[in-house]
Amino acid sequence: MPALDGMRILDLTQWEAGTSCTQALAWLGADVLKIEPPGRGDPGREVALEATNGLDTPYFLYWNSNKRSVALDLQQPTGRDLLLRLLPHCDVFVENFGPGVVEKLGLDYATLRAIHPEVIYAQVKGYGTWGPYADYKCMDMVAQATAGSLSTTGFADGPPTRPGATIGDAGTGVQLALAITAAYVQKLRTGEGQRIELSMQEAVTYYLRTAIANGSALGERAAPRRGNGEGAMVNLYPCRPGGPNDYVYMMVVNTRMWQSLCGGMQRPDLADDARFARGRDRHTNAEALTEEISKWTRSLTKHEVMRILGEAGVPCGAVLDTHDLFRDPHLQARGFVKMVEHKTLGRVPVLGWPARLEKSDVPIKAAPLLGEHTDEVLREFLGLSDAELAALHAQPVLPRRSAD
Repeated sequence: MPALDGMRILDLTQWEAGTSCTQALAWLGADVLKIEPPGRGDPGREVALEATNGLDTPYFLYWNSNKRSVALDLQQPTGRDLLLRLLPHCDVFVENFGPGVVEKLGLDYATLRAIHPEVIYAQVKGYGTWGPYADYKCMDMVAQATAGSLSTTGFADGPPTRPGATIGDAGTGVQLALAITAAYVQKLRTGEGQRIELSMQEAVTYYLRTAIANGSALGERAAPRRGNGEGAMVNLYPCRPGGPNDYVYMMVVNTRMWQSLCGGMQRPDLADDARFARGRDRHTNAEALTEEISKWTRSLTKHEVMRILGEAGVPCGAVLDTHDLFRDPHLQARGFVKMVEHKTLGRVPVLGWPARLEKSDVPIKAAPLLGEHTDEVLREFLGLSDAELAALHAQPVLPRRSAD
């Protein structure tokens, strides 16, 4: 049985910070009813950096699988009424609109709690709902800038460098999913709902703790930018044939690993070299040691270096690009790369959910088309008849039938 079987979520999220949360819960078995405006839907449907078929963009597909899409115009009284009628059938309400939007829609916590006292009301805001920045809009890299993440990237003599991972959005979303799960367990024990709020700025600081611990003197100074590593033992190394991602990253953090590195390189002379005898010596003579290691890595591919050092007991990873990920033999063997059937795009590859629960297996389904489950959900929970649905489709409340 899916772990969260029985949890139902009224999902008013958009873009990524909220959708990553509800997708994680859907992958654990929750029934997620994604509410979208008719016509264009979640604005994430239009993030088309690559050519796709209509509104079904990769960005939307990768953050909205396993959900049911219900198209309602919440700016229309009838659309808002339908949402409020759905509310008592759900355990959780989630939103990540900009400041003031839910209040304008009349969907604030006090209003929803009056209708459904046990509701878990969860929100993601850039800076929370109070404080000097509360009215400021925020998105992923803005959160990473204001949380300190951006300041730790790049090289010491250059500007900050944009990180590749969207921890401001998805990192916040996963924290919210954990908080919702905790609140749901508490609700099962007490019967009481509660309000949950996550600030993206605060959420990102969680991922900065190691950088803070290792470089800011307990907050007394700014942690430095360290480029790609620290000295020769924790760094990035080039490999054959010299493409933009032909690198490996290794972390040699103790004497045993240093000796294993020398063995993997078949360079026992380095282990006996007085310049590199102790950790402090390897740090002092990092330039010379880096050159010795680079000569070896440049003669091999990144996968060869990873295999040799991995088998030798040295933490070392090939720099896999986003093309490599879908073809990586390890991810393939573990079934992490999956093919799902999408109604307009056909079979598309997706990366799976990393948490593997022995007694909870939830197959991944493709993200829904806009409004795909509107009639199904309104019949299932509100008992609407075909005639009532037809009347709603004739209004601006639901998508017109011709658009289905």
